[in-house]
Amino acid sequence: MIGETVRPGAMKYVLFDVDGTLIDAVENQRRVWRAWAERYGLDPDEVYRVALRTRPSETFAQVAPGEDPHECLAALHELEDEDVRSGTYAAFDGASELLGALRPGSWALVTSNYEHRVRGRFARTGLPVPDVLVDAAAVDEGKPSPVPYLQAAARLGAEPADCLVIEDAPSGVRSGLSAGMTVWGVNAPAAVDGVHRHFGTLREAVRDILAFTSVPHARRLEGSAAVE
Repeated sequence: MIGETVRPGAMKYVLFDVDGTLIDAVENQRRVWRAWAERYGLDPDEVYRVALRTRPSETFAQVAPGEDPHECLAALHELEDEDVRSGTYAAFDGASELLGALRPGSWALVTSNYEHRVRGRFARTGLPVPDVLVDAAAVDEGKPSPVPYLQAAARLGAEPADCLVIEDAPSGVRSGLSAGMTVWGVNAPAAVDGVHRHFGTLREAVRDILAFTSVPHARRLEGSAAVE
């Protein structure tokens, strides 16, 4: 297990995943993938099970190997854009309070989605959008590669060791850990492998996330993760 380290005296930063972490988009994602699967005559439940654990290109290769992946992606994007306009989105409890309390320039969004969709969802839910937003189009390698989180840190002017990643998914957790950052998991019934701390809900993590940004001294958690 990787230990959690905070450098003394340095400004701290928080990097948030979006879907499943700040925005509850499960039903919307399920609806989009169902529509996509039906368009290709596939079993929606099986497609969704695959989509939950793989990136879209990998999903297409597994469930529709005979189809043109570019056409598959275009169809998915069309459905996702339609869903942003008509879907029902909600911010997780605690998201508005948390983001509103963070200092400008101290946090960023790191998402496998696209910026225009994130902005649409945040506008629908009233959440503020930070100056730094790293989306799928901004990087050549997505999660679980460390590239998205490293790019966000660079754009904030932050050292990886001074960054806290808030994630809900295994690929995002691996991305943050590979970037050399502290990673906390939220909104999952059990801790994702590798997280330094786990919170069942975002609301439970709000106080600790805000405390992280103002910790004045170094601390280290060695051995197994602290699970709350």
